[in-house]
Amino acid sequence: MNIELHALTKADKPLLDRYLHSRYYENAHFSFTNFFMWREPFHLQVGEQDGVLYLGCADGQKAWFLQTFTSEEKWPEAVANIVAHCRAAGREVHFMGLEKDFADWLAAREDYHFTIAGNRDESDYVYLAEKLATLSGRKLHAKKNHLNAFHKLYPQAEYLPITEELIPACKQELDSWYRLRTATTEQDNPFIAAERRGILEVLDDYAFFGLEGGAIRVDGRIIAFTFGEQLNTDTAVVHVEKADPNMRGVFTAINQAYVANVWQDRVTYINREEDMGLEGLRHAKESYKPVKMIEKFTAQLVD
Repeated sequence: MNIELHALTKADKPLLDRYLHSRYYENAHFSFTNFFMWREPFHLQVGEQDGVLYLGCADGQKAWFLQTFTSEEKWPEAVANIVAHCRAAGREVHFMGLEKDFADWLAAREDYHFTIAGNRDESDYVYLAEKLATLSGRKLHAKKNHLNAFHKLYPQAEYLPITEELIPACKQELDSWYRLRTATTEQDNPFIAAERRGILEVLDDYAFFGLEGGAIRVDGRIIAFTFGEQLNTDTAVVHVEKADPNMRGVFTAINQAYVANVWQDRVTYINREEDMGLEGLRHAKESYKPVKMIEKFTAQLVD
């Protein structure tokens, strides 16, 4: 069977929202916003057939698919369709970003032989919203000190929800962050530029994506901003967090203020996505003491 796929566009948002909200998914990538922001570097394609949402991309002789978004009883048919689609194109069959239940199901298949692998670099960090909002307890004492230091240094700092009026200032802070990052260790990293483009696209049509965001302003300048959305019934996901790294405690301040003002009373958990294997980012995310990690898996069909 040939699966009809097309490049992901804004017009696909209602389609993806319908499928992604139909089950309890924990993978931070499983939102339209995330897929749209990263559609170009990953050449993401989408298609719907017979009650199944397919998402994938082609990379040379490999065809990468995410897990099929549908009811469990349709998984066998959907996987068979993916295998047939890849074989017809002469491509190897790979899955990526799989949640554990789907990976376990693939591993137990008798009609196909899939090798399954985990990747610690892609595991999502999940925290209690109440803890991020209050920074209470001995384990987060150092974070509370960072927050107190920030407010002592910048007593004029104010937290504001992102509105259309604030977006130009958020873009300025994004450009400042990008220039600093590319001038140091990330000048050869194509994903930094891709991320910037994705964030700008979202900010250019902010209301369309249905996000909730916040920013910190000091002396008329936006020094930090963040945005996210509800991922499932008890979890919000933070897609983006940017701040001036030269201002002490600013990352702690935007993290705490955003959760306290937007999510603390609405969800139990905050998913702050993966660390991508970056040592500094891993240290920062571990320092907030996650209550759980969301594992992601790859699978390859072995003929």
